[in-house]
Amino acid sequence: MMKETNFSKPLPLTQVQVTDAFWKKEMELVRTEVIPYQWNALNDKVSGAAPSYCMRNYRRAGEIQREKKEKGSAFVPMKYPLDTFETVPGKDGKMDGRFYGFVFQDSDFSKWIEAVAYSLAQHPDPELEKTADEAIAVVCAAQREDGYLDTYYLINDEDQIFSNLKDNHELYCFGHLTEGAVAYYQATGKDQLLHAAMRYADFILEQFGTEEGKKPGYPGHEIAEMALMRLYDLTDEEKYLNLAKYFVNQRGQKPYYFDLERGETCEEGEVKYAYNQAHLPVRLQREAVGHAVRAVYLYSGMADVARATADDELFAACETLWDNIVNQKMYITGGIGATHLGEAFSFGYDLPNDTAYAETCASIGLVFFARRMLEIQAKSKYADVMETALYNGILSGMALDGKSFFYVNPLEVLPEACHKDERKFHVKPIRQKWFGCACCPPNLARLISSIASYAFTEKEDTLFLHLYMGGTLEVEANKEHARMEIQSGFPWDGHVTFTCKNDLRKPYTVAFRLPGWSSVYEKQIPSGTMAEEKDGYLYLTRVWKSGDQVCLFFPMEVRLMASNPLVRENTGRLAVTRGPVVYCMEEADNGKNLHLLELNSCGKARAFETDEMGEHFVRIYMEGRRIVPADSDRQSLYHVSNAMNYEEAALSFLPYYMWNNRGEGEMQVWVRAYQR
Repeated sequence: MMKETNFSKPLPLTQVQVTDAFWKKEMELVRTEVIPYQWNALNDKVSGAAPSYCMRNYRRAGEIQREKKEKGSAFVPMKYPLDTFETVPGKDGKMDGRFYGFVFQDSDFSKWIEAVAYSLAQHPDPELEKTADEAIAVVCAAQREDGYLDTYYLINDEDQIFSNLKDNHELYCFGHLTEGAVAYYQATGKDQLLHAAMRYADFILEQFGTEEGKKPGYPGHEIAEMALMRLYDLTDEEKYLNLAKYFVNQRGQKPYYFDLERGETCEEGEVKYAYNQAHLPVRLQREAVGHAVRAVYLYSGMADVARATADDELFAACETLWDNIVNQKMYITGGIGATHLGEAFSFGYDLPNDTAYAETCASIGLVFFARRMLEIQAKSKYADVMETALYNGILSGMALDGKSFFYVNPLEVLPEACHKDERKFHVKPIRQKWFGCACCPPNLARLISSIASYAFTEKEDTLFLHLYMGGTLEVEANKEHARMEIQSGFPWDGHVTFTCKNDLRKPYTVAFRLPGWSSVYEKQIPSGTMAEEKDGYLYLTRVWKSGDQVCLFFPMEVRLMASNPLVRENTGRLAVTRGPVVYCMEEADNGKNLHLLELNSCGKARAFETDEMGEHFVRIYMEGRRIVPADSDRQSLYHVSNAMNYEEAALSFLPYYMWNNRGEGEMQVWVRAYQR
């Protein structure tokens, strides 16, 4: 049986100051460029970008609430149809009083305010805080007196509230609102938005359950589960834990709630709603299926509930689903969700490169899931995946200047196909300024701004270093105040230095992750330290004194990675990695027709530090060759096979997350290989 006292929790951001050369730069980019840019986007002020309508909807809902108070029973609001997932102005561009945008548009504000909160925790900014406070006032003015707060229904038709849980994202929007509210309270101490979220949560409590008169439903798009757990962790209010537990346990029970709300029936033995992960009770789910973002949000909530209730069976289900994702359904970049059809997981080992979906939000959700598993069990296999997703499949979602974004993160791109092949229209050969469905940019901003909470967790007697990130930490070590400092060369250099900055009176343990990509490592530790390796962590226990230092070195060798043979798309191909970073080839460095290049798997690799595109990184050159085709214009489409003509080529690789920052061009992660 799990014991809750064994669990760790994220180190509060107010106790961490990130100084890391890599991540501090990313955080500053979010603070100075992305957050202001997104605020303009939420207010429809980005030229050439798809309009959001987000803040416009909140203001419109606020107007309706004011009219209600002023006119009382005399007020009869206009009702608008709810038969569309997205509402846009007509061809003339004129708007009436209805809701505009996607049904989940409210969540764009919530993710933005969460990113603002994390940024303020690291870098106080009175002007940004003032803007945030004013935005919060607009949002709270839209809340109904009973606590309900979703502008899609407040504007269009309040009689239909919670009438379509499968599709209309009310509980999803509530989840993001709650996460943003908790974060803003923790960063600033201001509770206006927190009280609004709690009032909304209390309204939901009155509506849902198996008791007479309540709806036995659950979210169509998950996130409310982990948001409620965050509210519970903050307030210790059991009612929020109970609601999260109810949503988790009720999911997938028959008769299906999504059938009940539609008046449909289900045949004996029929399985439905896999897209929503509602096909089976969660403890019986063995395979990650359906919409990938929804799935990992659910699994994160399941892990939270398992932790809080010490539920072994629920945690075992989480482990099973984790193993299925990582061993059969995850790209080498940490991307998940292989197909654009439903933005979903495909069948096992189906991981096509040129049609990959790998939504940025899905990798972010995988990081959420990973940290929650780490809180329960400090095993490096979770942190390894978290690190892979962060440095590769997530950062690729944002341009180096923070002003354009990828929703989809393919592993191979031919721009002509993206423009002309309908099967690949979802793959964009260049990042977009914004999206009508803009979940990814604000999700990126909130994750990067809170990155320290994924690097470090703690319990009373142990500090865990899951990611190597430079910074100073203030921790409570067995009820003693301790100040720690970390210096890290990641992801380009494997040197890490940990320093204790003050004396402690009692033994305390610091657990250092041993990355899975490093088969050996070097360490220098103070004499008299108790050292133990367990589950991929090096545990060092001692009575720490000021100046005590631990030096670790993880060699970052270039590694050539192969896929499981069942991944058909990668047969005979290799991928280049170094440390936690996955590499790719781009047309800008290697010319057109990347498919004609082959990698010498026995050749030497040259890795060197460079400064390009305003970035400091390690570039890799590999020995290889290029197929020199005969005059293709004169060659028949099919012909008798003959010996290939090759020319020697030095293949140039740059980090995958950096691709497409020099204009449109081909890109490829997996390269055909030969031995010589």
